[in-house]
Amino acid sequence: MTDTAPEGDGGPTDGRPDTKELILDAAERLFAARSYSSVSLRELTAAAGVNLAAVNYHFGSKDALLTAVFKRGAVALNRERARLLREAEERAGGTPPVRDILEALIAPAVRWSVGTGRLALYNQFTAVARTEGPPEMRELLEKDVSHLQRFVLALARALPHLPQEEVYWRLHFSLGVLHSLYTDLSRLETLSGGLCTPEDSEAMTRRAIDFATAGFEAR
Repeated sequence: MTDTAPEGDGGPTDGRPDTKELILDAAERLFAARSYSSVSLRELTAAAGVNLAAVNYHFGSKDALLTAVFKRGAVALNRERARLLREAEERAGGTPPVRDILEALIAPAVRWSVGTGRLALYNQFTAVARTEGPPEMRELLEKDVSHLQRFVLALARALPHLPQEEVYWRLHFSLGVLHSLYTDLSRLETLSGGLCTPEDSEAMTRRAIDFATAGFEAR
């Protein structure tokens, strides 16, 4: 990797779109629509309107690009979750109700999963990366959990009678409900004969939060 950007590598200082962001956008879109393994770097650079040297300069490898796509989306998602949890704590003047904590955790991801913008693509991309990404990517997906600790602490305070082990188990089950909403919705539509669809995202969000709340508050 060189110390200087390749020729034609536009950045925000020269009035052109940031090349690194163009590459990330193209990679996220292509990886989500198809698969990580089937997208070549030449296809990716063509979609981004950059040259191969730009990908090598900014990321060094296709695997590193995949990791960068994940991290960009994860940062945005976790910032939104943290903001909503902070607002819930401010409204409560301390520890919020269980439902409000879970809403901060679940609602952003559900809303993104049924949208059409970049954040919706991030959810699709994550599902693909879990199955087709390199071992390093799958390991990162499994170990990138530090942002969840704030929710563990908040839930433990809201449910002081629950052993810590139980808080972790119930959070794990709740995250399973969440993940199913952007990986298995087509199965739900088929199973229900079209009765259940993701068209009403607010209703779907409410159902997921209702289910998770009931699980946490079960005796």
